[in-house]
Amino acid sequence: MKKIVLFLTFCLIGLMAAWMHFSPVGENQAFEESSFSSPLTADSEGFAKVLEPRPFRFPEDHGAHNDYRSEWWYFTGNLGAPNGRRFGYQLTFFRFALAPDVIESESAWRGRQLYMAHFTVTDVEKQQFHSTERFSRTALNLAGARNNRFQIWLHDWSAVSMNGDVFPMRLKAEHQDIAIDLLLNTQKPMVLQGDRGFSRKSDTLGNASYYYSYTRLETEGSISIDGQDFPVSGNSWMDREWSTSALSDDQAGWDWFSLQLSDDTELMVYQLRLKDGGIDPHSSGTLVPARSDPVALQVDEVNIEVLDEWTSPHSKRTYPSLWRLTIPKQQLQLDVEPLLNNQELNLAFRYWEGAARVTGTHRGQSVTGFGYVELTGY
Repeated sequence: MKKIVLFLTFCLIGLMAAWMHFSPVGENQAFEESSFSSPLTADSEGFAKVLEPRPFRFPEDHGAHNDYRSEWWYFTGNLGAPNGRRFGYQLTFFRFALAPDVIESESAWRGRQLYMAHFTVTDVEKQQFHSTERFSRTALNLAGARNNRFQIWLHDWSAVSMNGDVFPMRLKAEHQDIAIDLLLNTQKPMVLQGDRGFSRKSDTLGNASYYYSYTRLETEGSISIDGQDFPVSGNSWMDREWSTSALSDDQAGWDWFSLQLSDDTELMVYQLRLKDGGIDPHSSGTLVPARSDPVALQVDEVNIEVLDEWTSPHSKRTYPSLWRLTIPKQQLQLDVEPLLNNQELNLAFRYWEGAARVTGTHRGQSVTGFGYVELTGY
């Protein structure tokens, strides 16, 4: 379920496009989500809607779906250097339609699509979290996504297939004193989330997305911090979603987990939190076993217990900071803890997304692992 874009979509369309065409936004320019409540009900007339399962078509579906209001290409990973130093990273590309997709002007200066990208690096040893973002319209080819091969870019940040298929894929991003240059190769087939890739988010018709993932991507390359290059290797995760949906009136936000375990199992779980403190019944997840087909998880099969909290010194918001995930039917119990608490993105919109460590048991055997957690609506 990705995620923060449901907050961002309607806010960006009405407000950001007028003043963020090509410039990065600094970390001190954060806005409160609550100040954008009215755009969340923006009219979606003219946009395609996600109403039912549909067949996926590749390579076209790796590219942009301009007839939907929004979509994203999402990469996270936990990587280690030979000297034992650990890093996390996030590189996410978002596309937002400023208006329904109609015949475009022939002018190269015009474009109805706005792209945004978030780039973060977590330096565990130094206990530092670096985050930045960029915006651009598709005008003058400054940002975009191709439909005949896997290629997404925003200025010189990019995710590009190296052979015309999907993998191997190269990720590149650089901002001031942080940079990544990574090569990703898939170790498992694509996972269609929800009902054959149809991921429903509420009872409201159209509140859904088309959603697929690559849950274990062997990764190697380099991370640069303060002019020092670190050769790194490890695993990444990729999510793809597109939709025209918004949060329902009774939904406050979500907690989302993508976990990679030492027994070659992966777990994706999200819970949609209601404003009255409950959990929306459309919360769900997927367990990807080592050597068998993915297993869909329903909300009543997963228990998520918060064991600790952390208050941000920047926003003063309080987030969960330690969880116990229990799935009795799968004989799985995991404790998930951030590699550092301060992984809050103080960008145009604030949310928490960061690298985490996992310990627990699976079918009677001890497991460890790493993953990423995203928290919105706090």
